[in-house]
Amino acid sequence: MNDLAHIGIVTVSDRASRGEYHDEGGPAILAYFEEVLTSAWTPHQCIVPDELEQIAATIEQLAVDGCCLIVTTGGTGPAPRDVTPEATQQVCTKMLPGFGELMRKVSLEFVPTAILSRQTAGICGRALVVNLPGRPASIRQCLNAIFPAIPYCIDLIYTGFEKAPFLETDPQRVVAFRPKKTS
Repeated sequence: MNDLAHIGIVTVSDRASRGEYHDEGGPAILAYFEEVLTSAWTPHQCIVPDELEQIAATIEQLAVDGCCLIVTTGGTGPAPRDVTPEATQQVCTKMLPGFGELMRKVSLEFVPTAILSRQTAGICGRALVVNLPGRPASIRQCLNAIFPAIPYCIDLIYTGFEKAPFLETDPQRVVAFRPKKTS
């Protein structure tokens, strides 16, 4: 039986959390999911400052609240306050470095500074956590590259559970990869 997918969208920004800067990353992620997903889902959006413990606590709480996918935006660069990858690693039991590797590869096709990015992904509870860059254009490029693997990753995380979220995509936008079942 499929369950409604809950997706956490976390913007990590000191200025946006104080209301000094208009968040563009969170809305870009939301718009992407609205465009790509055809299955029922509900967003859980929040903005947090660049504070390791607060980022980690937010990711953990979204996982406890039942989010199967948690995407962050911001805080993945080399600046001293960029600690999103560290917060992700702190709360995840398994890391999935291939997501970050692919995002950097794709981003390098557009900007040479993509090499400075430290995006990563991992599993926190029953949630896939993915760190995305902060710029809307970069968010879209990265999601286009990695999203084909996300629905199947969530399927694998929920293996053995009676109720599980099932993400379906618009194949005109993104084709979700799921291996063909053999009898």
